[in-house]
Amino acid sequence: MRCPFCGRDDTQVKDSRPAEEGAAIRRRRSCPGCGARFTTFERVQLREITVVKTDGRRVPFDREKLARSIRVALRKRPVEEDRIERIVNGIQRKLETEAESEVTSRQIGEIVMDTLKGVDEVAYVRFASVYRNFAEARDFREFLGALKSE
Repeated sequence: MRCPFCGRDDTQVKDSRPAEEGAAIRRRRSCPGCGARFTTFERVQLREITVVKTDGRRVPFDREKLARSIRVALRKRPVEEDRIERIVNGIQRKLETEAESEVTSRQIGEIVMDTLKGVDEVAYVRFASVYRNFAEARDFREFLGALKSE
């Protein structure tokens, strides 16, 4: 593993332990070159997923981008970090097992919205406002009206 601080290739593993309920391995590493310490995670990847963007571009699935967007939606909400990790793991696993090797960004957005709806309604509305590109207050009112009628 390359050191993220100095770029040296031969970092040393100081400690390994299971993480995320056994779904990953957490490794504490140190760099003999600069002395920096950092953590890496190893996770099982069942298959490569390609995301087809709305403009037609194809990009590799980025787990961290998914996690960031969910964290933004859940910011300052009473949801613990380990629950967020379980949500991200669940969505990634669903994509790897149920979807084709190519999945649209729209499909991912819908899965995230369905998941957040069951976790926290405020986060659900926050995510929807960005995902569905709300432009004005009327968009919020319509969305909330539809949510209320469900």
